[in-house]
Amino acid sequence: MGEQRYGEFVVVRRHGDGGHVAELVLDRPKAMNAVSSAMAASIGEACAALAADPGVRTTVLTSSHDRAFCVGADLKERNSFSDAELVRQRPTARAAYTGVLDLPMPTVAAVHGFALGGGYELALACDVIVADGSAVVGLPEVSVGVIPGGGGTQLLPRRVGAARAAELVFTARRVEAGEARELGLIDVLAESDAREEALALAARIAANSPVGLRAAKKALRLGQGLDLRAGLEVEDAAWRSVAFSGDRAEGVAAFNEKRKPEWPGE
Repeated sequence: MGEQRYGEFVVVRRHGDGGHVAELVLDRPKAMNAVSSAMAASIGEACAALAADPGVRTTVLTSSHDRAFCVGADLKERNSFSDAELVRQRPTARAAYTGVLDLPMPTVAAVHGFALGGGYELALACDVIVADGSAVVGLPEVSVGVIPGGGGTQLLPRRVGAARAAELVFTARRVEAGEARELGLIDVLAESDAREEALALAARIAANSPVGLRAAKKALRLGQGLDLRAGLEVEDAAWRSVAFSGDRAEGVAAFNEKRKPEWPGE
């Protein structure tokens, strides 16, 4: 397992044979992973490196803190900003959230403890959210005079519908793990440790074709919100992008030869 640090607050670890599962660790424990400008820049940098690495088949977003995934923006830092500084900081903050959202491989968030505001938006940017019984999620931004600005107003209604998202955003309420699972705010409620279950899920995903995984994710993302006919065209384009790949040839050969595929990743 390799490890690389990006700035002071982000670590990327590689797991499994070939290091095909990447773990992006939020590592600012003294601030419960509150996202400062420096941390946001590091998240963006780490995501850019992961996106450019064809060897990464799945990425898991985790936390080093024992009581929090991430409590959102660093409001102490924000309190010191002038209006001009806040405007200048905005692209850095956005790049962190879009960096996770735009990762081309499947992504899994492992939520333990608090995932609030921007912290929950980082989880929402992932394809699957795994949480354990300690999880508390929510978008409380209107309670401090702003709005969810890391994708929350767009990603949450795509998960739970417009009315449910409106209720959650307008009330700024925090939702505990059991209700969060019932409402669709999380996808998997882990029986024990969210990180362990998320890494296990990522390993199962990573056993599949990297070409197929990235194409399937692209089709799922691009097809959201389209009518059925347009969505099927998106799917067909994604199918054509993999139909003549080395991964498809290997997958079919391995199936017929009753063996485990050795994916060329192209």
